[in-house]
Formats: sequence, C-alpha cells, structure tokens
Amino acid sequence: MTHPFRRSRFFRNTLPEANISELGNIRSLHLGTSTIQSSMNVNNPPELVLSYSRAMMSWMLFAEDVPAHILQIGLGGGSFARWLAEYLPESPQVCIEINPRVINIARTSFCLPPENDQFQIIEADGAEYVQILNRSTDLIMVDGFDGVQIIDELVGEPFFHDCSQALTERGIFVTNWWSGDKRYPLFMQRLRTIFSNRVLEVPAATHGNIAVLAFNSKPELNLDKLKKRANHLSDRFGLDFVRMLADAKATNAHNGKAFQF
Repeated sequence: MTHPFRRSRFFRNTLPEANISELGNIRSLHLGTSTIQSSMNVNNPPELVLSYSRAMMSWMLFAEDVPAHILQIGLGGGSFARWLAEYLPESPQVCIEINPRVINIARTSFCLPPENDQFQIIEADGAEYVQILNRSTDLIMVDGFDGVQIIDELVGEPFFHDCSQALTERGIFVTNWWSGDKRYPLFMQRLRTIFSNRVLEVPAATHGNIAVLAFNSKPELNLDKLKKRANHLSDRFGLDFVRMLADAKATNAHNGKAFQF
C-alpha cells in the first residue's frame, strides 16, 4: 500500500537499484553494490541466514510479553518478516520501506508472508512515519542502509526521540549498526541520551555488525534470570540466545550479577 509519508527530501530516482544474487540455496539482496543487505535460504525461507539478523532477535531476552505490535523500518529481503510470521504469528507487523524497488523485489523473490492485518508493507519514510505513532508499538526494529552506509535520518536524536515516543512503556528499540563506522560512538551517545542510558550492545557473530538495544523502561538485567530465559528461548526458537547473552555480557558493563546501565 502507498502511504502519505513518502520521502520528499530526495528525488525518487536517487534511491539505489535493488538486485539479486544466488549462491547455492542462498538468495541475497543488494542495493546498488556488491554488499549483501539481506539473504534467504530458499529451502528454508524463515531461517535467519545472516548473523546480524540473529543478533537483532536478542530483544527477546528482555521482552516480558509477546509484542502486540511490531514496527520494522527497512524491509530489505524480508528476513525479519518471515521469521516473525513463522515463530510469532500472533504479533502484527507493519514494515516501512522507502524504496519501491526493494518492495517489488521482496514481494516477487523473497517469499514474504501474505499481506493482511497481520503483516503490512507501507511505502514511506520510516523517520517520518514513526512520528504518527504514540505509545502504540512494543518493538521497533530498524535496519536502514542505502547500499553504502546507514541512512543519516535513522541515527539522529530526533529519530531516536520519536521512536521513544512511539514505543509503549516497556517498549524496545533495536537497530543494526556497523562497529567499524567511525560515527558509531556518536550514534551511541545520541541513543544513550534519548533513552536515559538504557542501552545494550549485542555483537553479531561475524562481520562487525552490532545489534543495539534501547529500552523505554528498565528491563530484566539479572544475569541468572536472563541465562534461564536464554536457555528456554534457544530450545523454543532454535536460535543461540545463550551465545547472544554471553556476547552481551562480554560487551556491556555488569557486576557479575546484573547488567549495569
């Protein structure tokens, strides 16, 4: 569907081309460069192929309840949409994607879930769309690259503020950044400012990507309780939440008993 929040600050033809590569049973999306933006196992579409996408699911360690509403900014090849539809089918998803070329190629080549009340794609500027929400989404997942780097509008304090306002009281914001970006410390400083330092980093297993989580209110931080939750989630969903927790523990401040903001 088309939404009134279309990006007006750039001409539409400046958006990168979307194209596909295939290697064995892995189909990947590219945005004008050789860099892989998203990948799908054609024999098992819900699988989260790329390590950064698995790290971004670490929000589940800290969520008290199944989300009643999920907002995704950046559709890519639909990795999160497929996984969430498979494993959390009760959680409605709205996915905001600015590039109509990405939407078209994802619909035709990446096995997206049926579009209905449970899963909607809206062609819009995510940085603008989030402004219309008010304490109405439990989870915001942001994965917005233009083929070269993260989109500037998705790493500014105004955007982080709007996301905080869009989230429910116990809502979680999660994004994918690259640790090698020289602006990474600045992004972290901005995010910590808006979310009152309630921020954790979960490194991906490869390629220097980091899932960065921010919380509207203080989540469960006790490491023993989180370890039990990680074991349960790993058994239930087949992702290595135990490793995610260990990587988070190695990266974030803690006193041996709990994470410390």
